Amino acid sequence: MTDAAPPGAGLGKDLVGLEGLTGDQIRTILDTAEPFKEISERRIKKVPVLRGKTIVNLFFEPSTRTRISFEFAEKRLSADTVNISATGSSVQKGETLVDTARTLEAMRIDMVVMRHGSSGAARFLADRIPSNVINGGDGQHEHPTQALLDLLTLRDRFGELDGLKVCIVGDILHSRVARSNIWGLLKVGAEVAVCGPRTLIPLGIEELGVSVFGRVEEAIEWSDALYVLRLQLERMKAGFIPSVREYNRVFGVSAERLERAKEALVVLHPGPMNRGVEIDSDVADGPRSVILPQVTNGVAVRMAVLYLLAGGRPDAAEAAKQGET
Repeated sequence: MTDAAPPGAGLGKDLVGLEGLTGDQIRTILDTAEPFKEISERRIKKVPVLRGKTIVNLFFEPSTRTRISFEFAEKRLSADTVNISATGSSVQKGETLVDTARTLEAMRIDMVVMRHGSSGAARFLADRIPSNVINGGDGQHEHPTQALLDLLTLRDRFGELDGLKVCIVGDILHSRVARSNIWGLLKVGAEVAVCGPRTLIPLGIEELGVSVFGRVEEAIEWSDALYVLRLQLERMKAGFIPSVREYNRVFGVSAERLERAKEALVVLHPGPMNRGVEIDSDVADGPRSVILPQVTNGVAVRMAVLYLLAGGRPDAAEAAKQGET
């Protein structure tokens, strides 16, 4: 996040990644999300916290979960929202990101949520406009709000993140979700490991303080939580794996493999899932799965981020939930 922090938030102007945050800043976001969970359970799911604010959802890549989750968060905080996708926009006609940013600023917007296929695009935009910028995923760099909702889901289940053993399994090389989770988990005191084919593990990842498992069975025995990633075949430029079937045979998370897990182990997945590839249906829909709570927590976390970047005080989140601020 950048330096010009609004009063009371202590988080800066933008959220472009978790690498630059402290553990205390991450905990502040998670603590702020807690009061906002209840809003989604009400008959009228709305508070006037961001009334009068205009937020643009600028998605240069296809998205369902992230875009809809942000839309729900924005509307539940009473913001005015505008959705722009690359398809059918001026971007297809050759407009640059800078031109798009200047056009948005001319319309006097307050915030931009952006997903882009290029790593660093969110920082590029944040450095060029005074509006708040939230990274909804940039290339293979980071996806901070996904990691924050994952941390909240783990904290809900285990009560404490410090000392928790979390293994991320799958396509680490191409995953912005993996990068944000690694940064976030390490900063709040969790132990982190990765597991997958060596072709899909970034070189030197151990230097971050991350352990590497070559066999998914070992990862399962070690873990308190297993974070399963899909194979991002659309980002692969060469033959990183022999076949999808072979990947499932060697690294697929099945109920049979989970028989060796700790009793309290939980399974997470950021979606979309490729059932029968990285995860079997009886695991995705089974008692260890917290995949649906992840989705629920995504709205609360994004409400918290929007609220804090708009200048909301963490200690006033409870009152904001009641519509008192």
